[in-house]
Amino acid sequence: MPRRTDGAPAKAQRHRRILAALTTDPTVRISALATQFGVSAETVRRDIEELSAQGAVRRTYGGASVTHAGLQPEFSSRERMAVAERARIGAAAAAMVQEGAVVMLDAGSTTTHFARALAARGISATVLTNSLTAATELASGGAPGLRVLLCPGEVSVAERGVYGSETEAFLRRFNADLAVIGASGLTEEGPCEVVSHAAWVKRAMLSRAPRRVLLADSGKFGRGLLECVCPLAELTDLVTEAPPPAPLGAALGRAGTAVTLADPAS
Repeated sequence: MPRRTDGAPAKAQRHRRILAALTTDPTVRISALATQFGVSAETVRRDIEELSAQGAVRRTYGGASVTHAGLQPEFSSRERMAVAERARIGAAAAAMVQEGAVVMLDAGSTTTHFARALAARGISATVLTNSLTAATELASGGAPGLRVLLCPGEVSVAERGVYGSETEAFLRRFNADLAVIGASGLTEEGPCEVVSHAAWVKRAMLSRAPRRVLLADSGKFGRGLLECVCPLAELTDLVTEAPPPAPLGAALGRAGTAVTLADPAS
């Protein structure tokens, strides 16, 4: 057997490391793994194809995800994933908010970036949110014209948000111009979630606004998780950082969902 001289891990070791990475990050990117392993992107792509054939992982656009439809990491882990991409998405979505608008904002890592970007804009707006982190970002952002209404409900420390029947009833008392939500996955059927009480809050928000915006980085593409939040046709907009793969792009087109790609310079 020839001696390895490039320092790159052997295939079996790479497979173990890919599976280990997925225990803390539900999606991994081919480019990041290639850099980490010191091999080509094509080598990692073949590794993922083999693991997918074994049923160990699910191939996604640009990487791989866990196959378990009922698993996602806690907020504290998610907020360290794809930080630059999610910041760009948040900024692009915040640019959609007009002066005086009323926004319903979901709890999540990408929506927190949206809140940070909206506060930085300094416009007058009203935001109703079930996100503890988003409320903090908005209230402490120094924008005097931002009014923040935090939903009542049961606090989830893991998700840094509030949920429950009181949360949904509170949201249904208001009308909004935009509902801005995140999701753990996005397929041709629509956005999906692992946690049912999070899906319920998203549906309540979507029902109260004519413009319904999903924020999802490309690592979410093709991830079919436990519960579908809504059909694609109920979303007016998708804000992401990379073009969706062809089947998903076609489904978005049929649904009439506008796709906004975040500017890399942002």
